[in-house]
Amino acid sequence: MKFTRITINPKQMGGVPCIRGLRIPVATIVGMISDGMTEEEILREYPDLESEDIREALRYAAEAVRERELPLLKAV
Repeated sequence: MKFTRITINPKQMGGVPCIRGLRIPVATIVGMISDGMTEEEILREYPDLESEDIREALRYAAEAVRERELPLLKAV
């Protein structure tokens, strides 16, 4: 999977994945969605973003989680 809107620059935002070189981390976008914000609300909050930025942030996050084993609580 190729990501054209996600950038990583060690000299910007501590090297965390950001959207198109902007100082908007992927984690911020994913967090806003998990908090229940709509795409329209996010775009109003960050006018430099585009709809495809949000979709690619979600694809990037999904791929990042797919590649790792995360500690989860065991079901009882």
